[in-house]
Parts: sequence; C-alpha cells; structure tokens
Amino acid sequence: MDKHVEIPKLSPRAADGHKGAFGKILIVGGSLGFSGAAALSGKAALRSGAGLVRVAVPQGILPIVAALDPCYTTIPLAEDADGKMASEAAGVLMEQAKLNDVVAFGPGAGVGAGVRDVLLELVQIQGLRLLVDADGLNTLAGCKGWEAKVAASVILTPHPGEMARLWKSLFRKRIPENRLDQAGEVAQKTKTTVVLKGAGTIVTDGVRVYVNTTGNPGMATAGAGDVLSGVIAALAGQGLNDFDAAVLGVYVHGVAGDMAARDKGQISLIATDIVDFLPKAFS
Repeated sequence: MDKHVEIPKLSPRAADGHKGAFGKILIVGGSLGFSGAAALSGKAALRSGAGLVRVAVPQGILPIVAALDPCYTTIPLAEDADGKMASEAAGVLMEQAKLNDVVAFGPGAGVGAGVRDVLLELVQIQGLRLLVDADGLNTLAGCKGWEAKVAASVILTPHPGEMARLWKSLFRKRIPENRLDQAGEVAQKTKTTVVLKGAGTIVTDGVRVYVNTTGNPGMATAGAGDVLSGVIAALAGQGLNDFDAAVLGVYVHGVAGDMAARDKGQISLIATDIVDFLPKAFS
C-alpha cells in the first residue's frame, strides 16, 4: 500500500451557499440507556460543518436526544421491547437515506434483530455513502457473508476489539499482529475504507494508507469514537471522498483532543470536550 501523508482540505465555502450545500447528514443509532452516543455524533457533525443533521433514534429516547441539542432535528424509529430499533424502522430509514448525503450508523444502537435487519438493508443501497461504527460493526461481525452484499460506499471505523470481531467474520486465518496488515486486508476484502482507531489511527482503502500523528491517551474515553463518526460523516457530506474525509477527520479529531487535553488535562478529558474544541481545531 502507498503511504499517504498529505492532509486533505475542504474547499472554501461559496458566498451564496446554503445549508443544503454543505451536507445533509443522517445519524442512526441510540437505544435505551445509550441516548448520548447518537447525540454526540450529531453534535460533532454540526461542529464539523454539516449544513443539516438529522438524528434517527428509537422513539422512546427521542425526547432525550432532542433535548441535548436544538441544532439537529430528530426522527423517531420503531423500537423493540429492549428499547432498540426494530426491523420495522427499515422502511423509514430507506426513505430517509434518499434525502441525505451521508448516513452514519451504529453509535449506541446496541445489537439485535432490528439493528441487523436495518443495517443489512442500508449496505445494499447502491451509491449510498455509509459510515458504520460501534454496534453497527458488531452487528456486521455476526453476519457471515455480509461483505458480498455491500453495494454502498462504506467507511468502517473499528477500535481494536471491533476489528478482531470483524476479522473473524471475514477470514479463517489468525489476525495479524501488525495493525497496517489488519486494516489493509479488511479494506481489500470488503472494498471499503477502514479507520482502525487507536494510538496512530490507520486509514486505508486497501491501496493508500495514512497513519495519524495527532491525539493523546486522554481520548481513550467513552464517546470519543462517536464524535469521530460525526466528524468524518460531515466531511464526506461536504464533498470529500471516503478516504480523504477519513484522513482529515481523524487528524482534526486528534487535534481537538490535543487542545482539550492541554486545557482540561488528559485525566479529566471527556468526549464533549473534543466536540467543544473542534472549532479551534478546524481553524
């Protein structure tokens, strides 16, 4: 794979631009007890320049998610007895996917039959730009042969544990110790862009590879990955291709985390601090 070191940039905004010109982003996730994850992704997408952000969550937690930020809109989804999205949510989301430029699926979604049914429908939409994170990844790992169904343009954002589970669903051989090999082989096998999170986050589409240099151990905190999902989705919605959106996303996410660590300290850093420093990181 070819090493990639240049950090992509967003194009200057047109003076006559409107909210529809800067990306319509749909965040799909959340479940009972995990309402914050979807909200964090929505907040991060807004702070990363998305013109319009919609957050689709099970109807039982919608009032909570809606109250966490007035700047995104919310969409209620059918839910199962455990407070996770039900299979019946697929119809609504298929229609919503047509109205948005990028869909980010998984933050706080949990694992269940409904989550699986909805995600497998989404990955088969030709031309859909889809980011899969968190429980979306765990769901894929439980579906043998899922990679053969992918028609969407997909970004996968696993942490090391999620990568290990994905690997088992894709290969019969042991996972390599080298993180570059892990990410590269999964990207090639699935024809996706892979963001393997951790110290020195790796971004690869199976041909190009970027190893991130920003970030710090204080970012090992709940919700930081949800923030990253929102950042990357927003950048993709503003016209960057999947690889460039992922590279710029992990870079800026790390810069914001470094700024937050200098202000709050690594020990006290929490995910909302990363969101709060995104404006300075982009500037």
